[in-house]
Amino acid sequence: MKISSLLFGLLACAVTATASAQQPIVIKFSHVVAQDTPKGKAADFFAKRAGELTKGKVKVEVYPNSTLYKDKEEMEALQLGAVQMLAPSLAKFGPLGVREFEVFDLPYIFDGYDDLHKVTNGPVGKQLLAKLEPKGVTGLAFWDNGFKSFSANTPIKVPADLKGKKMRIQSSKVLEEQMRALGAMPQVMAFSEVYQALQTGVVDGTENPISNLYTQKMHEVQKHLSLTEHGYLGYAVITNKKFWDGLPADVRGQLEQAMKEATDYANKIAKEENDASLAAVKKSGKTAVHVPTADEKLAFKRALVPVHMKMESRIGAPLIQSIYKETGFDPNKL
Repeated sequence: MKISSLLFGLLACAVTATASAQQPIVIKFSHVVAQDTPKGKAADFFAKRAGELTKGKVKVEVYPNSTLYKDKEEMEALQLGAVQMLAPSLAKFGPLGVREFEVFDLPYIFDGYDDLHKVTNGPVGKQLLAKLEPKGVTGLAFWDNGFKSFSANTPIKVPADLKGKKMRIQSSKVLEEQMRALGAMPQVMAFSEVYQALQTGVVDGTENPISNLYTQKMHEVQKHLSLTEHGYLGYAVITNKKFWDGLPADVRGQLEQAMKEATDYANKIAKEENDASLAAVKKSGKTAVHVPTADEKLAFKRALVPVHMKMESRIGAPLIQSIYKETGFDPNKL
């Protein structure tokens, strides 16, 4: 009887161990934007492909719209291992101590997606992601969102139109300097709080890719939008280094493939989503959309490009120059 009980116990343990071994690896992927934005859709795409390529060994749980962590909380949560994956905007890495990422915040440093991808898909991009490793973070990819434009409750046609305006920005010394260069007053604020702040007049305006403006309904509380496309907003998809390094090699390889596919998808839809959002903003009739003339855009460039030189000591002149070299940009020719 004792032997039977022992055998039964061993069998039960074996069944339990097998069931436990079959439990999927859970990756909590937190982000702060809506599910129907480029980042939101790309995160869901990654979750689907991760499940398919690992044959269910990995389950990616996506938490959009700050449902798990807000802007200021998510990075610490990743480092502590409370969440395994994030896709924070590139402005978030300055406070982490990797100021080089703030190069992406420099106004007009990229003249469109082609210039941008020479950097994010090239050696400069790889070097930047490698700088996260000492912080316990592994950089996996860059995802596009789009190019930012200014919105406010008054028309924006020349740089002086933003003088004295309280403009919401992400936490970034570069973006602070950008707003000051226009004579505006920078207001650092979490993304989840912007709509209400615009609605109540706590801030006068903001800057966003159009997909963010539309999906967060900011166009409903902003009377004017000027398509300045003065700055880039993108994301770095990151994971907890200890978690990532601890994955079985085959699973990590499958997730890398899923991330590659998700990155191609994210960057493909970013422009499409922004174009569609712009059409929706125009159709709403709630926001007047201004397309700057060549002279008006040049005036914004001349007002904002001096920020590059002011930020050299913070970001590093060699890094800025390496991007100029990749893209062919020459600030002296403006």
